[in-house]
Amino acid sequence: MGRIFEVRKSAMFARWDKMAKNFTRIGKEIAIAVKAGGPDPDNNPALRRCYLNAKAVNMPKDRVEAAIKRAMGKDKADYEEIVYEGYGPHGVAIMVETATDNSTRTVANVRMHFTKGQGALGTSGSVAFTFTRMGEFKVKNSGQQIEDLELDLIDYGLEEIGEDAEGNIIIRTAYNEFGNMSKALEEKKIEVISAELTRIPANTVELPEDQANEVLKLVDNLEQDDDVQKVYHNLK
Repeated sequence: MGRIFEVRKSAMFARWDKMAKNFTRIGKEIAIAVKAGGPDPDNNPALRRCYLNAKAVNMPKDRVEAAIKRAMGKDKADYEEIVYEGYGPHGVAIMVETATDNSTRTVANVRMHFTKGQGALGTSGSVAFTFTRMGEFKVKNSGQQIEDLELDLIDYGLEEIGEDAEGNIIIRTAYNEFGNMSKALEEKKIEVISAELTRIPANTVELPEDQANEVLKLVDNLEQDDDVQKVYHNLK
């Protein structure tokens, strides 16, 4: 029984760690959104997106409101968005989006993760060409026909549409069409679960399981870093 309890406790702590990381990530996104467009979500599309994504990870409303107040306060952290590029083991391309109030600390930590993970931090532009920046919306499947939804949204920048493993509908747009699609989904009263800007690899690398695990270990270590918001890679 003791061993079973330890396994369950470990899984519970892992869930808590993931939840805490998500809350921290969204808190930084809120700070950046408020700085750029103010605290009113009705007039700040980026902040509305933060509300959606907070709901998707079950971030309490009072935590969201507290993050907005902090972003408006005198002692607010001034976060800078910096993207790092590099290669993991076996030539896998990796992009790391960060939000930091200390770029010297962040670049040192990111470089350390790459080095320990048998990868190498590259220069700006070294792997960016491998990825296409797109808008991605996860919407609730309320019985819509994918084909009908595709026709309905094609004029608002739709480029790709499909379903994820949970049966939700995934909609992708060109980067510069993100706002148009967001507005269209609101007007059509289509329930959006989450909305984000993402990076899609143009091609993927397939590796044996042991080598893939080496890459995923590096990705996991990067994702656990407090300054890291998102990590993208082209591992299949």
